[in-house]
Amino acid sequence: MEQQLIKLLDNSLECTSCKIKNNQIILAIQSVKEKLSCPYCGCPSARVHSVYEREIQDIPFQDKQTILLLTTRKMFCDNLDCTFKTFSERFDFVNPKGKKTIRLMEKILVTSTKLSSVSASSLLKNRICQSLQKQHL
Repeated sequence: MEQQLIKLLDNSLECTSCKIKNNQIILAIQSVKEKLSCPYCGCPSARVHSVYEREIQDIPFQDKQTILLLTTRKMFCDNLDCTFKTFSERFDFVNPKGKKTIRLMEKILVTSTKLSSVSASSLLKNRICQSLQKQHL
């Protein structure tokens, strides 16, 4: 099931593991693309420079915080004319240096624009507190 949920974010992703820990759902995900295009020049590359993990917060599921552990590749650009020799893998559902998915950011913005900042903060805190209380019952 987690494979289907991850495919909703990006069709080229796969879930490598899923675990529930306290009030969090943690999904380890990675891309299955073999070649990536340099975002600066468009040249395709299959040469991996290094790999690192990003922690991305997504919208809650079943009153639990959802964390995506996104394995991200840093690639070599093979275009000699490109001014960038390496580039990081990009994903449409999160900004290049973002810590939250775009859909989570949109929900936060919608909530905060419809309410005063005090009311929005209170509402979001109450939802988190209710979620934590349910787990301790």
